[in-house]
Amino acid sequence: MSHAPRTDLDSLLAFDREHVWHPYTSMTRPTPTRLVVGAAGTRLHLADGREAIDAMSSWWAAIHGYRHPVLTAALSEQSGRFAHVMFGGLTHEPAVRLCERLIEITPAGLEHVFLADSGSVSVEVALKMALQYQRGTGRPRRTRMLTIRGGYHGDTFGAMSVCDPERGMHAMFSDVLTRQVFAARPPAAYDEEWADGLRALAHAHSAELAGLIVEPLLQGAGGMWVYDAAYLRLFREVADEHDLVLIFDEIATGFGRTGHLFAAEAGPVTPDVLCLGKALTGGMMTLAATLCTTRIATGVSAADSGVLNHGPTYMGNPLACAVALASLDLLVANDWAVQVARINSGLRSGLEACRDLPGVVEIRTLGAVGAVQLDHPVDVVAATDAALDAGVWLRPFGDLIYTMPPYVASTADVAAITDAIALAVKAG
Repeated sequence: MSHAPRTDLDSLLAFDREHVWHPYTSMTRPTPTRLVVGAAGTRLHLADGREAIDAMSSWWAAIHGYRHPVLTAALSEQSGRFAHVMFGGLTHEPAVRLCERLIEITPAGLEHVFLADSGSVSVEVALKMALQYQRGTGRPRRTRMLTIRGGYHGDTFGAMSVCDPERGMHAMFSDVLTRQVFAARPPAAYDEEWADGLRALAHAHSAELAGLIVEPLLQGAGGMWVYDAAYLRLFREVADEHDLVLIFDEIATGFGRTGHLFAAEAGPVTPDVLCLGKALTGGMMTLAATLCTTRIATGVSAADSGVLNHGPTYMGNPLACAVALASLDLLVANDWAVQVARINSGLRSGLEACRDLPGVVEIRTLGAVGAVQLDHPVDVVAATDAALDAGVWLRPFGDLIYTMPPYVASTADVAAITDAIALAVKAG
C-alpha cells in the first residue's frame, strides 16, 4: 500500500471513514467527521471553508485557545534543546520546575508528583497508590474502591472499574472489571440522609476498602452532574474514619474550570491523592500528573516492592512540561478567575432560552461549564449539524448538549455558543 501524502480532501475523508477509528464510534457505522485545516484563538478552520467556535475546548483542554504564541514559543524553545529523554535515572529542568509549581498551587500537603502521559494513566497510578498504601501499612486485603454513581474516570481497565457501572459507557465490561463499591449519586444539594448512607456503606465494607475516589463538585463525562461542596468535607471525614486513601479526580475540574483553581478548594479539602490532566498544557501536549501527600508516599514505599511500579515511556516529557509551565503562567497573566466568571455569567443568561424548549429536563451551570439535559438520547449527528450551521462546534453525548468554552472566549463567543445549543436542542 502506498503511503504517499494525500492532498485530495475528499480522499482524506474517505480513507478516514474506512480506516480511522475515532473516539466512541463504530467502525462499521461511523458518524461524520469534519476535516480541520487550521485553528486559531477560539476558532476551528474546516476544510469546507467554514469557521466554528470550539465550544468544547478540544475536550476541555485548550483553555487558552489555539495557536497561542506563548505556548508555541515554549514548545519551540524546548524542542531546540531536546524533545525527550527517559525519566528513569534522568531528570531535567522543565519536569522539576513543573512539579515545583504544581506543589505550590495545589492544596497544601500534596508534596509528591508522579508525571503521567494521560488522564486515564494518572487515575491508574492513583488507584495503585491506594492499593499499595494499604499493603505498606499492613492491610493487603484492602483492595476495593468506594465511589459514587454518575462518575467517569477514564477508559483503561482500572479507571473503568470506578466509572458508573450501569449508566456509564463501560457497563458492558462489568463482568470482567474489579467489582468496586458504589454509593448512589449524591443529590445536588447536601442531603444528610444520603450522607448517612455513605457513612454506613463505608462502615460495612471498611475491612476491604483501600480508597475513596470522586470527581469533586462536577461529575464530567458521566453526566455533568453538579453537587454541593459540603460533600467534599463528608468524603474527607469518611476517608479519615476508615483510613481510606481519598482520591480527587480533577482531570476535568482542575485549573479553574469550576470557578476554583482546583475544585477541592471549595471544601476546602486536601485529598490524599490528586489527579490532573486535560488543561494542564493548555491543550498543546498530552500530559497528566498524580500528586500525593507524604503519608501516602511513605506507605506506598513501605510495601513489599519498595517502589511504585509504574513508568510510562514518555513520563516527564520535556516538551509537555515546558508547555505546561507556560500554560500555568498564562492562567495567572490572563486572570483566569475573571475569565471564568464572565463565561459563567454568559452561560447562565444565555441558556435560559433553552429552559422551556420541548424535551429539556434541566439546565446546569458551574464555572465555565454549561449543560442542557434532555428527556431522551441526543441525536448527535442532527444536533452537531445544527450547531455547526450556526458556526459552533459541539459534541453532545448521552442525553446532554453541553459546552466547556476556552477561557479566552469573548462575550460574543459565549452568546453564539448558547444560541447554537438552543438550535441543537431543537434538532436533537
